Amino acid sequence: MIDRELVDALPIFHGLDASALDKLLAHASQRSHAKGDTVFQQGEEATHFYVLLRGRLKVQQVTADGQQFIVRVVNPGDLFGFAMALGRTQYPGTPIAAVDSVTLAWPMGMMNDILQHNPTFAINTMQMIGQRLDAAHDRLREMSTQEVEGRVAHAVIRLAQEAGVKSGSEIRIDFPISRQDIAEMTGTTLHTVSRIISHWETKGLVKGGRQLLVIADLAGLRRLAGDEAS
Repeated sequence: MIDRELVDALPIFHGLDASALDKLLAHASQRSHAKGDTVFQQGEEATHFYVLLRGRLKVQQVTADGQQFIVRVVNPGDLFGFAMALGRTQYPGTPIAAVDSVTLAWPMGMMNDILQHNPTFAINTMQMIGQRLDAAHDRLREMSTQEVEGRVAHAVIRLAQEAGVKSGSEIRIDFPISRQDIAEMTGTTLHTVSRIISHWETKGLVKGGRQLLVIADLAGLRRLAGDEAS
């Protein structure tokens, strides 16, 4: 049974009338993913595309030489796994549930028909893909032009914007995030990230623990990222 309360709150479905949404959901299946579960594996045949209803997913990619990266965090309302729209027949990454999560899945073979018969959903999808590309360009620019500390600061700022929960003057990332995760997000090593975050802790910028990250001074991180106006 699809949780309509969760569905109605997601921007990807905004603008669809009740009848169009009912028809769209009639082809979907709701799936639960326990913390640590994979939704699909990199390199598998792309059989479905998805929307995250609840939870958080970390999408990992492994390069041909065995290096592992976290290429994005999937947040509630995000579309993912739409390999066909990228001209692929296989999934390019592995989404792993960072917490217990719930997804909606549609057969990949229905993607073109769904987009043709749901222009509002198609527009929302195009906007979301555009935002993804924009974010990817930002990360590429950071990797090319910034020192490691600035890249790490930008990654933490993005986490605060996408998954931050305010508590007084502090912002807590609302899913378990390790220093290794941040290293994989920024193309650096665990040792380097640990050194940077430990230094930040002494300066009062962040607070940490095992898979816990709390931002105590967001403005200070923005200065380190060279992005005080963001």
